[in-house]
Amino acid sequence: MILFKPFKSTYLFLFLLMNFQLISCAQTTKEKSEKKVEQKGTTIKTGAENTNLYLNLLKGKNIAIVANHTSVLSVLQRAEVAPNVMGSKKVTHHLVDYLHSYNGIHVKKVFAPEHGFRGKEDAAAHVDDAIDTKTGLPILSLHGKSKKPSAKQLEGIDVVVFDIQDVGVRFYTYISTLHFVMEACAENGIQVIVLDRPNPNGHYIDGPVLEPKHSSFVGKHSVPVVYGMTIGEYAQMINGEKWLKNNVQCDLKVIPLEHYNHNSTYSLPIKPSPNLPNDKSINLYPSLGFFEGTTINAGRGTEFQFQRYGAPFFKKTNFSYTPKANDGAKYPKHKEKLCYGVDLRQAPHLSKINLSFLMDAYKRTPKTEKFFGSTFTIHAGTEKLQQQIEQGLSEQEIRKTWAKGLVNFKIIREKYLIYN
Repeated sequence: MILFKPFKSTYLFLFLLMNFQLISCAQTTKEKSEKKVEQKGTTIKTGAENTNLYLNLLKGKNIAIVANHTSVLSVLQRAEVAPNVMGSKKVTHHLVDYLHSYNGIHVKKVFAPEHGFRGKEDAAAHVDDAIDTKTGLPILSLHGKSKKPSAKQLEGIDVVVFDIQDVGVRFYTYISTLHFVMEACAENGIQVIVLDRPNPNGHYIDGPVLEPKHSSFVGKHSVPVVYGMTIGEYAQMINGEKWLKNNVQCDLKVIPLEHYNHNSTYSLPIKPSPNLPNDKSINLYPSLGFFEGTTINAGRGTEFQFQRYGAPFFKKTNFSYTPKANDGAKYPKHKEKLCYGVDLRQAPHLSKINLSFLMDAYKRTPKTEKFFGSTFTIHAGTEKLQQQIEQGLSEQEIRKTWAKGLVNFKIIREKYLIYN
């Protein structure tokens, strides 16, 4: 018995140890599983993909869609969407194709913004009306004869769905298109549904606030160059601040994002326009976009748009490139001329506008060459920035003059935020 007791105790110990390991293993597996679910849940879901929030609103309605090549969504393919396809695998659709094939939703036409429905036209280029070869739907340009839908074009339309990827910069014209679509719909008693998308520059607010006298299609509203809002939040601000003509307001509904906040990192799956090819160009665009109003080339006509700047009249440097005609830039500045300048592909990620690029280029430009062009003021939204650079003010001194405007804008912005 003396020998048996230790054996019995040992057996019991091993039995308990094995059960503890099983419980521990099961708990660890559960934690890993929950962790995976949590990680999966943090994937940003676009408004277009939140179909349960808007499909019922469109059933039985005649709709128009404001869209371009970025208007895509990934959804589970179901029989009621595409009767010839069985199963439930995830498939990527263009929004126009998806809604056009959905039973009970009547897509009548498509409105296309700057760069066109396929997103290949040059910046500021006139875009003509067309017919979509896949669906047979009419595509009506909002960057041609008119930038605002006419009452005739909206006849018989019950709802306009707006779904375009924005980059959160005032002189990126998709928010001006949004303005005119909302205005036309308000005047004609038509609801606007904005399918929200992430803002890749949504993590900061910076730049001079536009002065009303410099309002144009390149900048409609008194907001900073970088305003830190999604396009859905921005639509709410347009409506709430009564920025539409005659202070009209439209019947607006925003279909929100999931798992998004303003500090979210979001890499755009599709380049939003021909000259913003990657994350680096999108991050540098608020700073290099000022070059659009100067004689300096900012990478148009190369494969590294808004990731470099240069000109033939800069002093010779180790970095040079030659702009050539390509998609989105048939006539780039200094076409076929060797430009010397600065390569920014390895520049740090920005969380504010960097004026040093603009100031450096100004210093590099000989006095015999013109630097500022006629559109610089409408890009800046103020005459002061050109004057400040010409006067030789430091970046810190210039930034101080933005402070009051930024504080006032943040108070307005706060009222319309959907996300933290």
